[in-house]
Amino acid sequence: MTNFEAYVITGGTVHTGQRVLVDGWLAVENGLVAAVGEGDVPAERAHLRQVDAAGHRVVPGFVDIHSHGGGGAAFGAGDSLVDDARTVIATHLAHGTTTMIASLVTQSLPTLRTAVEALADLVEAGDLAGIHLEGPWLSPAHRGAHDPQLLRDPAIEDIDFLLGARPGAVKVVTIAPELPGGLDAVRRIVSHGAVAAIGHTDADAATAVASVDAGVTLATHLFNAMLPVHHRVPGPVLALLEDPRVAVELVADGVHLHALTVQHAARAAGPGRTVLVTDAMAATGVSDGEYLLGDLVVDVVDGVARLREGGAIAGSTLTLDAALRFATAVAGVPFEDALAAVTTTPAAVLGRTDVGNLEPGARADVVILDDALTVREVFRATQRSTTAV
Repeated sequence: MTNFEAYVITGGTVHTGQRVLVDGWLAVENGLVAAVGEGDVPAERAHLRQVDAAGHRVVPGFVDIHSHGGGGAAFGAGDSLVDDARTVIATHLAHGTTTMIASLVTQSLPTLRTAVEALADLVEAGDLAGIHLEGPWLSPAHRGAHDPQLLRDPAIEDIDFLLGARPGAVKVVTIAPELPGGLDAVRRIVSHGAVAAIGHTDADAATAVASVDAGVTLATHLFNAMLPVHHRVPGPVLALLEDPRVAVELVADGVHLHALTVQHAARAAGPGRTVLVTDAMAATGVSDGEYLLGDLVVDVVDGVARLREGGAIAGSTLTLDAALRFATAVAGVPFEDALAAVTTTPAAVLGRTDVGNLEPGARADVVILDDALTVREVFRATQRSTTAV
């Protein structure tokens, strides 16, 4: 990355999250979007260093609210928690993700607390947007790639133990609300200022609605690790898709979900509630092979990660630029809707208006895409990538 304090991007189509500016320009000063417009750059900014984006799309930096790893490293694993986290961040940054949450798989409570305390330093520094606890309060019947021996029913003191370790650092908690004490746990999570997400759940439709009434506002990787849709027993999926209070995560990699499922869910939820996530694990951006997810062995073959024991899907090797391409080119989601699902909508889930858009005053997180939606340049505030992906 090279340092760019002030510059103007010219010649491309600028998608701010609110407007589409053909032959647009975007001026950045002191790491913030200073102004946007169409046509010639105003005289008062003509002296700024110029970046030519002719023929390309200029879009907000991507926001990933569910990612476990990349570049051979994982969040919350091993003895080098901060160094490993920086590897993950850099791996996804090269693919346009400028804001990300560190997702932690189920571990013992002391191990999770240690990870929260270490990663909270990166949250305070702005390198991470927060921490996501995906477990340990999950259904054993839909545990996915989580160690069944470490799953537990939620208890208020355990929630306080983890979320109180570094107040404000944990931004998202996935929970199975049908577990004993689950609805009270949802309320406690929300009282800590975190987003409560339903996931890895055996909840029926009524329980899903009750969890939303209690404070759930997000569905963790909808369809995956929950009861399937049945015409007489709809399970949680339809209830969550129909509820305007809930944003829904979709893992658009062609493995977790069929393209038609992505298309239908994105249309049903709409661009203001659809969130594309990676659920990425350590193999993202590197090679196939053997990896660990928590303490469980994962085999990655042809980019597909599965537990060695049992064969459950164990996260993905997805990046958000690839998710954007799959959603548009394969699933047929309109570009603006898919773009919102990796920018403005996940930012809104986190209550952020300073990222996920390119309106004046927002942080200057910018991605330049070519016609194939391949990342050509990435800017994060005053930093610019030196090579295109």
